[in-house]
Amino acid sequence: MDGKKRTNIKPGLHVNIVQKQDQRSGELTEGYVQDILTNSPNHPHGIKVRLETGEVGRVQEILPED
Repeated sequence: MDGKKRTNIKPGLHVNIVQKQDQRSGELTEGYVQDILTNSPNHPHGIKVRLETGEVGRVQEILPED
C-alpha cells in the first residue's frame, strides 16, 4: 500500500516512517500509527504521522500485519 495517500493510513497501522532529522540518511523508524498529522488527501513525500512512541515522521511504507 501507498504511504502517500491519507486514505491508506489508519491509527494502529504498522508502518516505517522517516523522521525529519533522518531524511538525509534515509534511516527508517518502525512503529504503530497513533495520529495522522497531514490534512491533505495525499502528499508527495508521505503522510505525516505520530507513532505510539511519540516520534513524528512521514510514512515510507506500510508493513504487513502478522
